[in-house]
Amino acid sequence: GMTGAVKNILITGLPGCGKTTLIMKLAVELREFGPGGFFTEEIREQGVRKGFQLASLDATETGTLAHVDIRGPYRVGRYGVDLGAFERFLEKLRLPGPSPRLVMIDEIGKMECLSSQFRDLVTSLLDGPAPVVATIALKAGGFIDAVKRRKDVLLVEVNERNREMERDEVAVRIRALLPSGSGD
Repeated sequence: GMTGAVKNILITGLPGCGKTTLIMKLAVELREFGPGGFFTEEIREQGVRKGFQLASLDATETGTLAHVDIRGPYRVGRYGVDLGAFERFLEKLRLPGPSPRLVMIDEIGKMECLSSQFRDLVTSLLDGPAPVVATIALKAGGFIDAVKRRKDVLLVEVNERNREMERDEVAVRIRALLPSGSGD
């Protein structure tokens, strides 16, 4: 295919393989590009996972994604998904901004994809000018599989053994995609 056609990098792997850790390290490593986006973090109570919360990369915005105590029609496993809270959080992120240089999303998963607003946002970001680095569910259907099949996407599967190597590799690839900040 065309060289330079890959603009977006999707990190996948089994749950617990360290996808979130990898993308958080990348966010620090690539902070000179002022990445926008969000992380999904576990909510733990007495050591038990009770749900998931959202935090913007700059930690100025937070929100709830899902919790065992949430009742309602949107459910993934034992978690009720708070689509309203998630979509309000997304609006506060203001993505894609006027000119984002880099977008990082953790994660494109089943809970997040219950929101049509999120699916539209992901599509517009993947289509847009800025590179996207995102974690994505390994086993899923529908929208998630369609995203993985995009021609402008490189899919990187991580595990405990290759994680550090892949982080360096992804960082190098992203730097090559981004105009350098020095203006040369």
